[in-house]
Amino acid sequence: MKRRFNTTGPCRPDLHYMIPAESRLPEVPGLVDQMGYFVVHAPRQTGKTTALRAVAERLTASGRHAAVLFSCEEGSAAGDDYGSAQRAVVRELARAAQIALPPELQPPPFSLEGDEGLLSAALTAWARACPRPLVLIFDEIDSLRGQGLLSILRQLRAGFPSRPDHFPASVILCGLRDVRDYKVASGGHPERLGTASPFNIKLESLRLGDFSEEELRALYAQHTEDTGQVFLDAALARAFELTAGQPWLVNALGREIVEKLAVPPGEAITRAHVEQAKERLILERATHLDSLVSKLAEPRVRRVLEPMLAGTYAGGGDTYDDDASYVRDLGLVAQGKPLRVANPIYREVIARVLSSSAEERIDAPPERFLLPDGRLAFRRLLRAFAAFWHEHGEVLASGMPYPEVAPQLVLMAFLQRAVNGGGFIDREYGVGRGRIDLLVRFPYRKPDGSWAVQRRALELKVWRKGQKDPLREGLAQLDEYLSRLRLRRGTLVIFDARGRLARSAPRFSEATTPRGRRAAVLRL
Repeated sequence: MKRRFNTTGPCRPDLHYMIPAESRLPEVPGLVDQMGYFVVHAPRQTGKTTALRAVAERLTASGRHAAVLFSCEEGSAAGDDYGSAQRAVVRELARAAQIALPPELQPPPFSLEGDEGLLSAALTAWARACPRPLVLIFDEIDSLRGQGLLSILRQLRAGFPSRPDHFPASVILCGLRDVRDYKVASGGHPERLGTASPFNIKLESLRLGDFSEEELRALYAQHTEDTGQVFLDAALARAFELTAGQPWLVNALGREIVEKLAVPPGEAITRAHVEQAKERLILERATHLDSLVSKLAEPRVRRVLEPMLAGTYAGGGDTYDDDASYVRDLGLVAQGKPLRVANPIYREVIARVLSSSAEERIDAPPERFLLPDGRLAFRRLLRAFAAFWHEHGEVLASGMPYPEVAPQLVLMAFLQRAVNGGGFIDREYGVGRGRIDLLVRFPYRKPDGSWAVQRRALELKVWRKGQKDPLREGLAQLDEYLSRLRLRRGTLVIFDARGRLARSAPRFSEATTPRGRRAAVLRL
């Protein structure tokens, strides 16, 4: 059977293109040698299960350990019924051990009687009977909730001093979040995450990272090796730029190109194919993307994303820091600083979802804004938006899910509808700088039949109550953006939010940036 790009479930080297799994968590064997109890966490569909399954197989094959990975997901429905949660976990552990281990390493029959200490008794009996130290990997540990999760964590903590003869030598908890958030899942209040963890014996907390550009290239090279189909260098560079190495996106983009666009094997894969596949992924909103979108309404997520999109996020304080860490654990924002959406595809999905209610009410067919030569009539488009905003802006903005960034989202929705199917919008959010940068890219054919790309840059600012006119700052920021894009002209849009939105007539004017670039200024 030929290999393919995998977007569902753990990878298998005989069926899927994949990066060597154990190379993604090189620290694990050393921590196991230290008899460590530790955490591996990462956003969904980043390869945690694949990597840890490979680690377990290698540990067992070494002859020094009996290692098993098993899922805790069946216990998720038990909630506070900690007896049922333990029974579900123990049953799944026994099933996984029968599959993964030879008979001499498998556990004795587990008792499922009673509710108190059921897991601890099972692990103690197995550790005493097994001729090798046990290494157990609790996958999807944070699918457990309430007292069910708390009971299991406390039993692991209580048995920890008895390892390795009377309890597992090493335990790995694997999930979406770091251990500090287990308190929330077990019933603790999210505003008080600094209090004691129910698993304070962890030796280390490892985060499984995204692919590097070299790993993305190596993954796509496996397709070339199997089929002879080449990814051009520009296509590989664009794929990494769009995905930032997020493993599911990397595989989904490859699958979209190879299987759904069905680029013929004899044809090289180009940057244009990558762009087309990206648009299809965003429009299809696969399960992975939908699971991220479902988080946008959570208060902890909104407290970070709303000001971040508006460019006003400043952080500070324990609550903000915990919220930011939580959103990073979800994979919505990138690791490190400054705070930013994890990759351009997520940026696009988030913006489109948040502006979808406005986009549904916008009548802006693309053909209204096309010049005879196929280019976008950008000034005509802006005037149409100005009229639309003056008439409908206040009503539309009041119904947006993130009010602080509502004006910008309405403009993005209008632009999206106007270029739909023919162009692209690249978005950047200036964290702490009160700005959103947009680049509209619109392909068209030149008279000689070759393709060219029209580019128009916009800087979006909001003039809020108590602030000074952002014109000067906006022109300087637009200047910086145009310099990076190597453009000589751009547009500064200023929404006046000092009172009611869209209350005054739109005004166009011309200005010059500090470095002498021309700027159209639209005040709304």
